[in-house]
Formats: sequence, structure tokens, C-alpha cells
Amino acid sequence: MDDWRGDKPALGPIGGLGWLRVLLRIVPFATVTYGGLVLLLACRVVEVPFAPRRPVTPYITQAVCRLALMIMGLRVQVVGRPMRVAGAVVANHASWLDIFVLNACDRVYFVSKAEVARWPGIGWLARATGTVFIARDPAQARVQQAAFEARLRAGHRLLFFPEGTSTDSLRVLPFKSTLFAAFFTHGMEAVMHIQPVSVRYFAPKGADARFYGWWGDMDFAPHLLRILASARRGRVVVTFHAPLAVDAFAGRKDLAAACEMSVRSAQGGEQGL
Repeated sequence: MDDWRGDKPALGPIGGLGWLRVLLRIVPFATVTYGGLVLLLACRVVEVPFAPRRPVTPYITQAVCRLALMIMGLRVQVVGRPMRVAGAVVANHASWLDIFVLNACDRVYFVSKAEVARWPGIGWLARATGTVFIARDPAQARVQQAAFEARLRAGHRLLFFPEGTSTDSLRVLPFKSTLFAAFFTHGMEAVMHIQPVSVRYFAPKGADARFYGWWGDMDFAPHLLRILASARRGRVVVTFHAPLAVDAFAGRKDLAAACEMSVRSAQGGEQGL
């Protein structure tokens, strides 16, 4: 069913104490996030001789995201561990918070739709941290696939959101198999592994279960302010599943289905469409 897409949480006013919490948190949040961005860009100069490897900046990104989540009052619980073999990561997509959460748990590079590069605030961070942007243009498919391969061969763990869009955080949408084709080219399937990751948010006590979900035409700024204003802390559970060897599957559709099954296995509540 598609009715969830147009059903937004009924949000009341933030209130005086809520705005006080916003003021107390937003300055350190901005300082950590954009101060970390300045430090990252400065260190990028040091990394030039090591290109395309980035031996320093992924650790800065990870530290910044961990601090930002602490400031926002979102506790992170990790189940399993990130793989250390060559490959990519696929996860369900519930919110813009996924970027902070998954970077805090593992040193990865995101694959995102091209529109994100133009979003205020988030777009700057995404470009600076090495996000690979893809356009929904069949004419660019070969160029984009070549970019994926180059990054993967450089040892970068690319993180894909195969659902193609974010949700209300209560469900997992069917995985699109298109991007999985990059793993079956030029012999990469013989050395590649894909690690499915489940991200499950738990709202602060008393809040709407979809508190952390971000979907449809929801704006970034009001969503961030609502999180900063919360008196109670929420949490997110990140489950790293066993990596899947690409060459164990006949093709992209079988691999996408197996990854989707793994991600769903750690999700509760509403699932599916």
C-alpha cells in the first residue's frame, strides 16, 4: 500500500523548553559538523599523494558523525561488525540521519542521487566526504558504472540504498537491482563481497514511531529542529549481516533479493510496501 507516503506525523509546536534545547544543541552541532568539514578539507591536501586512497579523512568523518549523534541525543547500538574485505555495503534508507549513523559505524562512501548534491547543508557535506552522485539518465549509465568500478578497485567501500528513496522508518521497500549490475563486470564478481546492513530507529518515549523517518516532501530544517528539541533520547540499532560473495549469485536480481532478505530479517513492525 502507498498511503503511508502521504501520511505525515501530526506535530505540535516545539514549546519554550524545546526551543531552549534547540539553542543549547544547535551551536555545538554546527560547530562539530562544519568545523569537522574545514578540518577534513585541510587534510584532503595531505592525502593528494595517496590518491585515490584516503588514509586520514574517513576517520575525521567518522569522529564528526559520532559527536553529532551524541549532540542530537541519538544512541547507536551496533550488532555484528563491518567487513574488512573488498566490496560494497547496502542498507535500507529511512532518513537523512542514515548518513551520520552509517558513517559513525563504518568508514564508507555513499552513493546518492544527483539531487542531493544541491541540497543546502547536506549537499556540501556529501560532496566533501566523497559521495558518488548518480543521475537518473540511461545515457550516463556506462560512465557511472565506470566510476563505481574505479572507486571499488581503489578499496573504497561504497554504500548503496537500493530502495531508491527514504521511508517513514517503519518499513523496507523492495530493493531495485540496477546498481547491483556494477558488481558483475570485468571480473569484479570474483573478488567482491556485499554486506547487507539493517538500520532500525526507535523514537523517544512518547513520540510518534516515525519520529526519525524522513520521506516525501518533508523539509530538512524543521526535522532537524524537532530532533534537537526532544527532551528524551531515541536510539538506532545498526545490524551488520554476514557478507555475501558476489560470485555465489547468478546475477544482479538474485543478489539484490538476497540482500533485501538479510536487511528485512532485522527489521520489526511494518514491512514491505
